[in-house]
Amino acid sequence: MRSKTYFKVAAFAATLAISGCASKLAQPEQYSGFLKKYSDLHEAQSASGKPELRWIDPHYNPANYDNVVYNPIVYYPVPKPDTQVGQQALDQIRNYTNQQLKQAIGERKPLVATAGPRSLIFRGAITGVNTSKEGMQFYEILPIAMVAAATEVATGHRTMETSLFFEAELIDAKTNKPVVKVVRKSQGQDLANENTPLTAETLKKVIDEMAVDAVKFDPTQK
Repeated sequence: MRSKTYFKVAAFAATLAISGCASKLAQPEQYSGFLKKYSDLHEAQSASGKPELRWIDPHYNPANYDNVVYNPIVYYPVPKPDTQVGQQALDQIRNYTNQQLKQAIGERKPLVATAGPRSLIFRGAITGVNTSKEGMQFYEILPIAMVAAATEVATGHRTMETSLFFEAELIDAKTNKPVVKVVRKSQGQDLANENTPLTAETLKKVIDEMAVDAVKFDPTQK
């Protein structure tokens, strides 16, 4: 009886661990503080069906705005390069994100340098470029398999997942209050192991997806 109880507890704990690793939404502990308020965000789907956290002012009407002031995307907080995610990769990721999103937003509204009473102000930040070892499979919870899994981790052979965290908002220039907020976690290409460097190419697809969703954004889908 005791062994059955232990197995059930272990299985339950494993399920929680796996579900946590597999989460496609940013969790509260992963919010950067770039946005002033997160409590009004709710789970939603982007135009292409990607999960995200979003808030839209119920009174927001795109027809009330003529143009957008685009503030270049920044890192928030400032990242610390390491052997897997180097400074060159960080610069390339930010530059490519700026290029794609600026073009996408420009397809929705003309871009201007100075805000007027009918302007929106875009501000966005890459709040995380992360790599992590893929979550342990359920069978690896068994004691014998655990040894093999630990060996893979120690030798750097376990596949690494990559994630890009992004936060953005549109602000009404007249009221200086946000009308749209988005928090997004996107999974990039897997890396072979912890010795494989992350490059802009690793996250290019998810950046392209964010740009497509910006073009197709439908504010009526609150």
